[in-house]
Amino acid sequence: MSLANLLKINQLQVHNPSQDAVQRLLEAAKRNLADAHIAEISAENRFDAAYKCIMQCAMLALWVNGYRTSTSQPGHHQTAIQTLPTTIGLEQSTVIVLDALRKQRNVSDYEGDPISDQAVIECIKQAEQLHQRVSAWIIKNRADLM
Repeated sequence: MSLANLLKINQLQVHNPSQDAVQRLLEAAKRNLADAHIAEISAENRFDAAYKCIMQCAMLALWVNGYRTSTSQPGHHQTAIQTLPTTIGLEQSTVIVLDALRKQRNVSDYEGDPISDQAVIECIKQAEQLHQRVSAWIIKNRADLM
């Protein structure tokens, strides 16, 4: 579904971020990524920090394309992740992995399921790659926001 179609069904809103706002969210994502590497905290909190970085990057990808999710609508995390192929050209195979991490986060948060060490490692890896990919995309395509 196109971004314009998601706008029509109220899953997205028009958004024009400032350079300062983009920089703040990029830095917040970077801090969450650093927190995810702290071995002394629980696997759940490390996973949450890495997942938060993923979400911040997905939101940034929408922002720099002139949109934001409608957070009052259910599924805004899923929408942000699933628009990454359109916003920054992310491969669909990576979106599938990110969506699986989103589902794992939901099961952990809402049902208390533990997070495996392997899930933490994968979430951190995906967060690092997405942060790098979004940052590079912004530099190349929206240098005015850097």
